Amino acid sequence: MASPSVNLLGPNISFIDRFVNWALTIGRVVVISTEVIALSAFLYRFSLDRQLIDIHSKIKQEQAVVTYLKPSEEIYRNLQARLSLADSFSQQSRDEVKILNDMVKFAPADFTFNTISLQEDRIKLNISTGLVSSLSDFVKSLRTYSKITNVIVDKIENHPASATITVSITAILKQQTYAPK
Repeated sequence: MASPSVNLLGPNISFIDRFVNWALTIGRVVVISTEVIALSAFLYRFSLDRQLIDIHSKIKQEQAVVTYLKPSEEIYRNLQARLSLADSFSQQSRDEVKILNDMVKFAPADFTFNTISLQEDRIKLNISTGLVSSLSDFVKSLRTYSKITNVIVDKIENHPASATITVSITAILKQQTYAPK
């Protein structure tokens, strides 16, 4: 009978056997991890495609809304432009009305304004009055008015039959008074 032998060192495995065993174990791990990464990338690609489809459909919806609202937007912008223009004219008109209102306040009771013409930088007045002193006071008031730089008496006509004096006056306005805003 043979005696049992106990080998405490274990079987003698060659280097090549150990390398092949290690390569197969690590190879399996590498193959499995590569497949897991590839499968994850594949599934992630599906989620990205779904997001892309959702974004495209949302863009199409927004384009439809913009296309639908485009006429309203054009009307709104046109209205805004007209309101802005009207406001600038309104501001100019307020200045004009104030100047004309002040001129009427300067006029004595016996004055008659035949014509008033407001131009860009001047006001032309055609006035009838019965008294020279009233005319003189009016011209002095115009000359001291802060929004007028110069007063020119263009023409004076005396009508003895009707006891009236007809005068044409040009008042030159200051630029900042009538400048568009």
